[in-house]
Amino acid sequence: MINLKFLFILMVGVFTHACTSAQSSVLLNVNDFEKKLEVTKEKTILDVRTKDEFGQGHLANATMIDYYKSDFKQQVSKLDKTKPVFVYCAAGGRSSSASGILIELGFKNVYDLQGGMRAWVAAKRAVVK
Repeated sequence: MINLKFLFILMVGVFTHACTSAQSSVLLNVNDFEKKLEVTKEKTILDVRTKDEFGQGHLANATMIDYYKSDFKQQVSKLDKTKPVFVYCAAGGRSSSASGILIELGFKNVYDLQGGMRAWVAAKRAVVK
């Protein structure tokens, strides 16, 4: 009986550890996203919109990789996984999906801009054209 209790406790511990160690992206509002960008020295800023959307305005130093392209996963896998990635799109849908792909590929620190460029522009933050 004691062995079964020990086994049960061990299994609960393993399960709990597995659940808490799973990676996920962090959804940040404009203010928190901007603050985190400012204090993070080495980073990748990833714009997952189309070329036309990117041309209408983007964050400074952003790398554009179109989420809709068939080679999106292959392209983002070339990014430095040791650097935090700040990802955004137009409104938040694509960046949410892209964040999941980044986590799946082994990126550890992924920050997703809540509301995307629409929220960024509405908050009157700097845009590069």
